[in-house]
Amino acid sequence: MQYRTLGRTGIKVSPYGLGALMFATSIGNPDPGDSARIIHKALDAGINLIDTADAYGDSEEIVGMALKGRRDNVVLATKVSRPVGDDPNQQGASRRWIMTAVENSLRRLGTDHIDLYQIHRPDPATDVEETLSALSDLIHSGKVRAIGTSAMPASDIVEAQWVAERRGLERFRTEQPPYSLLNRGIEREVLPAAQRYGMGTLVWGPLGQGLLTGQVRKGRQNELRRAGFLKHVNDEHRIEAVERFISLAQEAGLPLTHLAMAFAIAHPGVTSAVLGPRTMSHLDDLLAGVDVALTDDILDRIDAIVPPGTDVGVLDQAYVPPALQRTSLRRRPLGERTAA
Repeated sequence: MQYRTLGRTGIKVSPYGLGALMFATSIGNPDPGDSARIIHKALDAGINLIDTADAYGDSEEIVGMALKGRRDNVVLATKVSRPVGDDPNQQGASRRWIMTAVENSLRRLGTDHIDLYQIHRPDPATDVEETLSALSDLIHSGKVRAIGTSAMPASDIVEAQWVAERRGLERFRTEQPPYSLLNRGIEREVLPAAQRYGMGTLVWGPLGQGLLTGQVRKGRQNELRRAGFLKHVNDEHRIEAVERFISLAQEAGLPLTHLAMAFAIAHPGVTSAVLGPRTMSHLDDLLAGVDVALTDDILDRIDAIVPPGTDVGVLDQAYVPPALQRTSLRRRPLGERTAA
């Protein structure tokens, strides 16, 4: 396994990261012992980055148990800001919640520090200076080594960098956006912005939430576990694109999963792609493709199917800014809508 520097942090991480969402017993692998074995095999293969979140059920606890005796060899990342309870203050990026949430995560992970602490989704209700101030204190206390974001628009990335510089605060060192053969929108602004500020990028969903595993075919029953609750997994336009990628992978002599992962880590702005295996066989398949390098011809043909900087459909988990969620932010009062 070769390693890449995570932005300008000096931290070395593997091009494949291990996502821990599927280790939560309520939504993924129901056997914590099996999840631990998957984690150990990934570490033995050279993967040194594990990414989880406080909103992933009992994932942090399972990761913490699996890392006993191996913690020092792992770059451990987790997240805060998604709701974890009914209390309206048990979410977001306020100082009040961050200071509570980090202690909860440290306890569940069984560690005294978090290598990368990320804001899971932007929190428009909280001033970014408030968030950065709290995170800076965590870095200065030694509880957190570096801080990052997830699914943050390019304009917010730039604003956060400016605020950090002007206020003398620690700055976000990483961004974790969605990226795959089907979702390339971040190539337009997010990746260039991250590169401009020397941020590492950990991309999630490189297998299209299961669409790029080869299991989903046009005209067949969709057997994916997520098909029942994620609309984009049943999107006809996405499935049509998948069919074209399946043909391309066959011509290249590659499994579709290997094509998808090799694509995700080929962009110079991508540091690591976070894979999310639920079973050992899932991990084995992905590890078998670590040596795959896509030629310029293959990458050109991928561009012809899904052009650079574009998305096929919209992910259900995509961040939607308030300007699109609230009609009052895009409609003047009725009495002010005329030109006369």
